[in-house]
Amino acid sequence: MYRHLPSFALFFLLFFYACTLPAETKTATVFADHMVLQRNTEALIWGSDNAGQTIRISGSWGEESQGTSDKNGNWRIKISTPDAGGPYELTIQGSSTVNLQDILIGEVWLCSGQSNMEMPMKGYGNQPVFGSNEAKLNPGNDQIRLFHVPHKVSVEPLEDGEGEWLVGGPATVGEFSATAYYFARKLQEALHIPIGLLHSSWGGSSAEAWTDAATLRQLLPDLTIPTEIPEQVVFQAPSLLYNGMLHPLIGYSMQGAIWYQGESNIGRYQQYPQLITDMVTAWRKQWDQGNFPFYFVQIAPYNYQPNSPTAWQREAQLATVDLLENSGMAVTLDIGNCVGIHPGDKKTVGDRLAYIALVKTYGMEGLSYSGPVYRSMEVIEDNKIKLSFDMAPNGLSGFGRELSGFTIAGEDQVFRPASTKVNRDKTLTVWSDDIAHPLAVRYAWENCPEATLFNNAGLPASSFRTDKW
Repeated sequence: MYRHLPSFALFFLLFFYACTLPAETKTATVFADHMVLQRNTEALIWGSDNAGQTIRISGSWGEESQGTSDKNGNWRIKISTPDAGGPYELTIQGSSTVNLQDILIGEVWLCSGQSNMEMPMKGYGNQPVFGSNEAKLNPGNDQIRLFHVPHKVSVEPLEDGEGEWLVGGPATVGEFSATAYYFARKLQEALHIPIGLLHSSWGGSSAEAWTDAATLRQLLPDLTIPTEIPEQVVFQAPSLLYNGMLHPLIGYSMQGAIWYQGESNIGRYQQYPQLITDMVTAWRKQWDQGNFPFYFVQIAPYNYQPNSPTAWQREAQLATVDLLENSGMAVTLDIGNCVGIHPGDKKTVGDRLAYIALVKTYGMEGLSYSGPVYRSMEVIEDNKIKLSFDMAPNGLSGFGRELSGFTIAGEDQVFRPASTKVNRDKTLTVWSDDIAHPLAVRYAWENCPEATLFNNAGLPASSFRTDKW
């Protein structure tokens, strides 16, 4: 019927028709069927509609809320959530109606980092995750749900992104981040509530890539932040993953974050503690949910290039715990793979992150969450050094193996292999018959050391040194 109209008339007719189409009520992509909402909070929901449109939100758990979209059609409304439970439904009414189903209320955690966080339960090519087949059969898997954010880079912060909620089960758990899944499973087993995971990670990514531009400019003023997408190594470009994969999630109500990253920052280990502290501080401010917990994984042993400052990076990560409020670190010194940068034992990693959360976030008593942490040293008689530790209330152990990996040095600052003895007072004596006046001790100060020092809970000590040389 329009074929005889002039082209300009047809254009204006179609434009007028488009402008008179009714708007549609939309939610951000992260709000979808099967999602998990944070329990006992004012959960923020957001989306778009007509400008000035009244939006009503109602949850089948008996709460309602409403608000109005702004001049650009964007709306952000909070709704009260109950204690853990479900499944529930959520209805959003504006110019149209959105019904979201199979919603659980529980604990929500953000999971981010590089390839060891991204590694799915099914593993990488020729790189397995131990116990993955059995994990798929866990009867509580439907209480664990994961929102997976696909890879996306952007030079500007995106308001919405892509992704989908997966319900745990034999057909889907293989796609879950293995570290995040095991973390969630331990929480779910201990707390008996649903767990939701917001998973946004990219293998090989740098910490700078997950940090917003304003924070980076203040901390690293000489750092170049791209204004165009680079052709290569986009996953290490400053701010681009934050813009494309993290910013669309900001505001989603959650309990805290877990982080497995650091390999790509080994060459810049001096900056790492402050970089992570500033990154997380900015996240907390942007989320506007207080100083939420941030628990992370120390990089595991691996045969990096000779003279690579791997131990210095492990030390930098250990220092981050003291610098960053409400943080904790899971040590993986005993589960590395010297010939593979992706250790297969992700269950131990997830469990150790969960131990930290269960004690520090959920207040569980009687549980250990950290291995021995070096506290102090003193030179004693017979030219020996005595080491004292925190986080080892019942003492130290090698669990049947001789303690190794200790070196000791004198004034020449040359470290030599040392002998050790665990003392009844829960300290450790270190010495070498070749050093008459010892001044310093180092432990596991190599790229791929063997972990031999544990507390009685079976949790390993980190690499450490007593010197500042």
